Amino acid sequence: MRMPSSIYGPVSSWRLGRSLGVDVLCVDSICSFECVYCQLGKINRVTTDRAVFVSTEKIIEDLLASDWSSADVVTFSGSGEPTLAANLGEVIAEIKRLTGKPVIVLTNSTLLDRAEVREELADADRVFCKLDAWSEDTLRRFDRPAEGITLRSIVDGIVEFRRGYQGFVAIQTMLMRLPHDDELAALADSLIKISPDEVQLNLPTRPIPHKYFVETRGNEVEFDDSFTKLKTITKDELERVASKLGELTGLEVVTR
Repeated sequence: MRMPSSIYGPVSSWRLGRSLGVDVLCVDSICSFECVYCQLGKINRVTTDRAVFVSTEKIIEDLLASDWSSADVVTFSGSGEPTLAANLGEVIAEIKRLTGKPVIVLTNSTLLDRAEVREELADADRVFCKLDAWSEDTLRRFDRPAEGITLRSIVDGIVEFRRGYQGFVAIQTMLMRLPHDDELAALADSLIKISPDEVQLNLPTRPIPHKYFVETRGNEVEFDDSFTKLKTITKDELERVASKLGELTGLEVVTR
């Protein structure tokens, strides 16, 4: 079977404009999380081991064949956790050289405790780091991490990355339920330690397929009745959480 293109879009993003997607993993769905809300449907390879899944040459070939010039930004996301790709830094450098576009990396933050990963992300213009949990229990229930990943390792990794990184850092938090006051305070404590440029609060509104197929990496999939739709808190409740979190941290908190 022919490998799908490692480049998709541009797709419309509420925070980035026209975003050209780069998928450094598109041989399969590959991640260190199995989030209950994952739009990929199913993670077929749950791992923390880095490897080259798609060659840099293939990615650049796909890029040059794409409509990259119409994009506002180039975003690394795709079929799982992009920092698992051992050629991530090389690909970021080549795409920046060829396009001159800002590069954004969406990461689940699980590998940021590794110096080589932090170094490879240094050339990205913006890095959006996932932090969904305020306790080990919520990490296990919502994100379902690979063995060895803890909330402390995630927060410490983001803190260490933030310390040396010169670009824009955002924290992305998917709210699966309404946090109690003590839980919100615990999340606020982690955010204060990290001190990001922005906190983005989201709700899991995308329907979830029952298996992975490569088209789910974008946001323009046609959904059908076989997909699962999660129950969420209301937009008003989300806004109240954002307001309270802003008060507790002094950080800019935005919602979709």
